[in-house]
Amino acid sequence: MDLENQKRVKDAAEKFGAENVVVIIGAAEAEAAGLAAETVTAGDPTFAGPLAGVELGLRVYHACEPEFKDEVSADIYEEQIGMMEMVLSVDEIIEEMQSIRNDFCKFND
Repeated sequence: MDLENQKRVKDAAEKFGAENVVVIIGAAEAEAAGLAAETVTAGDPTFAGPLAGVELGLRVYHACEPEFKDEVSADIYEEQIGMMEMVLSVDEIIEEMQSIRNDFCKFND
């Protein structure tokens, strides 16, 4: 997650309260999705950005996870994300995201 997006997430959590912020990740690989998810939950593991050492514990999902998919219009989801589902390792992404949420999310549902 780039430094500008880290700042945006941090600012949103401060403005609205971490319990009211959900982050949606769209990375194409499980490892990249996991790194971004860890950044918004446990802090930037590279210690390079605004979230270095900042444990926000935010709820975080990947755009291909059922928790997100079930909340958006099926037509829009299919138009915007459907094709990518065919080429992504969705099961690996889901497993990685669940692991991060279990380890670091303060606001599990």
